[in-house]
Amino acid sequence: MIGISIATKWEYEATLEYFGIIDHERIGYPYGEYFLRTIYNAELVFYCTGVRKVNGVGGNQYMISTFHLTKVIVAGTCAGIDDTFSILDVFVPEKAVQYDCTVKEVEPLIKQSFIVDINLSKYGNDFYTGTIGTADKAVVMWKDYLELKENEITIADTEAGAIAYICKKNDIECIIIKGISDFPTDERNSDTLESNMEQINVYLENTPKVMNKIFDEYLKRFI
Repeated sequence: MIGISIATKWEYEATLEYFGIIDHERIGYPYGEYFLRTIYNAELVFYCTGVRKVNGVGGNQYMISTFHLTKVIVAGTCAGIDDTFSILDVFVPEKAVQYDCTVKEVEPLIKQSFIVDINLSKYGNDFYTGTIGTADKAVVMWKDYLELKENEITIADTEAGAIAYICKKNDIECIIIKGISDFPTDERNSDTLESNMEQINVYLENTPKVMNKIFDEYLKRFI
């Protein structure tokens, strides 16, 4: 069975709507809920983990152990960091890193032990790829955005790098499919709260569009 890991309630709600899931198909588990589907002759379990690394890792370890998953696909939204790309561009990263695991004042922002390389060779190369950076806080402050740009991060989120790490520990394949829902906004010349709310509203507007695009154009290829 293949797991489809989804973090936020808005991503999961868009998923429920996309697949027309009705109430009795939704099953609770300690981190949220899940539903089962057979698509393209593959048995899939779609599950919501909740946000941030602890929930992402806990939910995925539960699902890996319960359903004996052979692959995890992390599907969802991300913040854009490389500004040569645009909102709604979808990425399948070849590298997942955790960037909040060091004392950055005296160490590199990213250590080799927190990098997971993802082999995509069997899937071709006609899709956007790059490096996804994961931390327990979302990228909303301009200084964080600039720091990630300087470290050649392409996109950023709050779960995928940690999920890739735990999949590696379980010796199962992890594929990350993430679409840009928003870019950080420069709060230095405006009210920080107002700037943050603007970014959140953009995220909420684009989340269903990202999830639909992933399921329409990418799911079949990567299961």
